[in-house]
Amino acid sequence: MASAPKPGLPIMYNDLAPLNSTEHGTWKAISVDKASWVAGVNAIPLTVEEFPQAQRHFPIVFSTGDNPVPLALMGLNEGVNVFFDDEGAPIEAAYVPAYIRRYPFLLVKLEQNTDNLSLCFDPTSNLVGPFDEGQPLFTADGQPSQHTQQLLDFCQKFEEAGLKTRTFMDELAKADLLMDGEVAINRLDGSGQPFVYRGFKMVNQEKLRELRGDQLRKWNESGLLPLLYSHLLSLDLMREIFAKQGAQGKGPAPAEMFNAAPAQA
Repeated sequence: MASAPKPGLPIMYNDLAPLNSTEHGTWKAISVDKASWVAGVNAIPLTVEEFPQAQRHFPIVFSTGDNPVPLALMGLNEGVNVFFDDEGAPIEAAYVPAYIRRYPFLLVKLEQNTDNLSLCFDPTSNLVGPFDEGQPLFTADGQPSQHTQQLLDFCQKFEEAGLKTRTFMDELAKADLLMDGEVAINRLDGSGQPFVYRGFKMVNQEKLRELRGDQLRKWNESGLLPLLYSHLLSLDLMREIFAKQGAQGKGPAPAEMFNAAPAQA
């Protein structure tokens, strides 16, 4: 059983340690066919660059709180993921968000008085260690290996995508476009009360229709407008995710509601 995450850590990360050649000079990173770290996680942070691919598979919503972030819903109820089983094995072919693929690595600002970011990893992941097999993290002379350089590049691109996502979210805030979301889904047999899901934010379509033409042209030219429609179109997948939950025996109890807690990227 994984240890409880430390306060303030991003979702899925239980701990963080800086990667360095002194302590980890002979360590290796291994690849696995099961993403155990995502089992039971129903809402994954998403960057705007992923919207075009993600909208085909997941509802894209926004977390609640003062600094909302985009989320890909892999399940409508807490602890439910219809794309990965309880051991983290894929149930069906679908886009895998970069947040999942980045784990167990992460760029972190270790000193508050500098903008430098250091490559860290989750030491509880069992994906990095003094293994006999795997990808070396450092060369014999203590320099980052080619694999580590690729990890750094991936994490750096993720950070850059995160900045674009923050700009996107700032634009939504300026226009006051986000509203509390609510989706009611009827039972397949039509009996009883519908299941109601709340605890997330979505774009207010009425306010979107009322925006000035010059604002819409600006957003269209910047690529922001297509992102809004990717989000809105993806909401139709809520019912598909609900159906998958039922088919997998993961359907909600009558009183359960989805609650997308604020997530850290």
